[in-house]
Amino acid sequence: MPKIAFIGAGSTVFAKNLIGDILSFPELANATISLHDIDAERLHTTEIVAHKIAETLKVTLCIEATMDRRAALDGADYAITMFQIGGYKPSTVVDFEIPKKYGLRQTIADTLGIGGIMRALRTIPVLLDVARDMEELCPEATLLNYVNPMAMNCWGLNRASRIKTVGLCHSVQGTIMQLAHDMQIPYEEINYLCAGINHMAFYLKLERDGVDLYPLLKEVGEARSEKRRYKHLLDKVRYEMLRRTGYFVTESSEHFSEYVPWFIKRDRPDLVERYHIPFDEYIERCEIQIAEWEKAKAAFESGEMDLEVQRSHEYGSLIIHSMETGQQRVVYGNVANNGLIDNLPQGCSVEVPCLVDKNGIQPTKIGKLPPHLAALMRTNVNVQELAVEAAVTGKREHIYHAAMLDPHTAAELDLEQIWALVDDLIAAHGDWLPAYQ
Repeated sequence: MPKIAFIGAGSTVFAKNLIGDILSFPELANATISLHDIDAERLHTTEIVAHKIAETLKVTLCIEATMDRRAALDGADYAITMFQIGGYKPSTVVDFEIPKKYGLRQTIADTLGIGGIMRALRTIPVLLDVARDMEELCPEATLLNYVNPMAMNCWGLNRASRIKTVGLCHSVQGTIMQLAHDMQIPYEEINYLCAGINHMAFYLKLERDGVDLYPLLKEVGEARSEKRRYKHLLDKVRYEMLRRTGYFVTESSEHFSEYVPWFIKRDRPDLVERYHIPFDEYIERCEIQIAEWEKAKAAFESGEMDLEVQRSHEYGSLIIHSMETGQQRVVYGNVANNGLIDNLPQGCSVEVPCLVDKNGIQPTKIGKLPPHLAALMRTNVNVQELAVEAAVTGKREHIYHAAMLDPHTAAELDLEQIWALVDDLIAAHGDWLPAYQ
């Protein structure tokens, strides 16, 4: 039976979903689940939850809980990374509050933008430490990374380690479920092909029984813009991008609005209102999640909460099950662009369909994307490349360069402001960042 190490297991709710998914497969019910976190209290709560899941599903498994990461990884077949370096406070708050002083507002700040750059600089060194431990303790293991910024993190891992890595996100399958709802079509009846970069992949094919669904989806978008049908469902940025590009993007409007220079502008409050841009959305989410975790923790530990185990739509358990049993599946993974998408830079991190079986994770070659979509993605890939360069080489100059080329940051600030902002953020993060040359 495989050993599965959860690195960052103090993310109790997410860990609960993944453990439930894994143990729902009879073939994995006797796996060893090794839980690791640097927060003893959160780790203890997740350990309680893991035992409750096993009890609910009536399975016998070995559950380990340790604050020693190397012990968790020793002999592992799979490692799942699921942490947030620097946490909500101080790091996430810093990523929002300091840019505000320069008039730079953000919505999520975990994928691109100045917030995404700083999060990558905090996170890539830790992921590489995990990978080095794996190279020593479990060199044949597969690393399933759920940590954002996904593209930058996976690019850093692929560039500086030998570990087999795939980045996993739920935006592809989550969005197709939303589109099925919007078009009032059963999700199971939709055939689709999606490719690009994480949080900026597009549905290249969207059909039902061989019939193109894009005309119907465009009708839905027009109806939304006219505030007739679907007016309770916003998502205006993505439907605007559908109108302008002809394709629908995977990540939500609040995410996508800060990957491009067109929707958030200091001197255009009308745009913010028209497209329903939710500034500081991630801050609000974090505060809600922290409050909910405190309630759930008390309920879990007292035994007052009935534990319901329902399969999530995360890919992690499906990959492990397919690699262990040979059952073939297709999932969407973030992998190195080694000849997969011709008009994106080689080596960057791309999100494509992957076949999974006993031979591992096998990405699908896409060829060329529509040229305007590839050009749009390259504006984000440029930022990712320079942030990874800074993280891997330790050269401070590349942090400035990444911020200079970021579409949203460049649309709002001049060069003096951008350099000063980077200096302020580096100083504020202190020991959460390595020293730069």
